[in-house]
Amino acid sequence: MTLTLILIRHAKSDWADAGLADHDRPLNTRGAEDAPRIGNWLAEQGLRPDHILCSTATRAVETWAGISERMQAKDIEVSYTRALYLAMPPEMLNVIRVSEGRVLTVIGHNPGIGSLARSLLQNEPDHAKFTRYPTAATLVADFKAKSWADIEIGAGLARAFLTPRDLP
Repeated sequence: MTLTLILIRHAKSDWADAGLADHDRPLNTRGAEDAPRIGNWLAEQGLRPDHILCSTATRAVETWAGISERMQAKDIEVSYTRALYLAMPPEMLNVIRVSEGRVLTVIGHNPGIGSLARSLLQNEPDHAKFTRYPTAATLVADFKAKSWADIEIGAGLARAFLTPRDLP
């Protein structure tokens, strides 16, 4: 059985309010434009998640809201979890491994999400920005596994990687 993991770094956040806690920073204008663009691309690719795992940070929640509006995905189950806020790969993997569904999307933060992406793959995508994993970067990876509990480091096959700037 093939499982598909979509790893998305939150879109560009707003740093204008220096007094705002990091967890509470919203998207800036570019981020609010980029999230729906990623949603359009996912919809065009036929990549409809069965489940979403999303950090509770405002910028991550707003990223999913922008993506979902373009995917018409209001019926998809979303789990907002503080465990993904600034999480590193081991913590993120723990959350993923107890998930269900064939197509799973995780919306998180760097450096954790980029590090997780690199560690899970057999093959790095041929994209200059993959190692930086910029805002709204999206990886689609496939795993030959029966459940998310069975996925292993280095076992994923990159199907696609893109950033909003790659889109028309």
